[in-house]
Amino acid sequence: VDAMRHYFNTINIDGTIVIGEGEKDEAPMLFNGEKVGSGDGPEMDIAVDPVEGTTLLAKGQPNAIATIALSEKGSMFRPGSSFYMNKIVVAQQAKDAIDISKSPTENVQNIARALNKSVKSLTVFVLDRPRHSHMIEELRASGVRILLTSHGDVSGGVSATLPRTGIDALFGIGGTPEAIITAA
Repeated sequence: VDAMRHYFNTINIDGTIVIGEGEKDEAPMLFNGEKVGSGDGPEMDIAVDPVEGTTLLAKGQPNAIATIALSEKGSMFRPGSSFYMNKIVVAQQAKDAIDISKSPTENVQNIARALNKSVKSLTVFVLDRPRHSHMIEELRASGVRILLTSHGDVSGGVSATLPRTGIDALFGIGGTPEAIITAA
């Protein structure tokens, strides 16, 4: 957090943290509404997760990352004090095939059609959480491959949007800062 605070103070922006980890994690900085930057320059909305994969970092394991997204003031979704969001992330070719209100089975069938693949050849990234147990059962029953991981839904979400990562989609409920950053 201190490194990000220092970074913000070195750039000429008039920034406001729109979504941060301060309130959720009771961190001393980078909370919703906090002003950052020099105060000069363009007005910016900022979403920040100083360490995505805090547990990974604390255990000395790989794949923890620092994430940030900046946009023109007023252009970023402001979720308020919402800590979690439902998420589906796919590549651009499948963006019109998904519907958060539909079942995982319906979504993977539609994603497969949009990507011109079979359901069995799709890989869906899911955080390994008890709240996902029913969704995981349903996805397994559909025949899709599942990459279960303990942390890193920004990495999983971004991987779903990029070619040749082997991940076709991200499904699940996860942190709001991570959702906003992934969307950016």
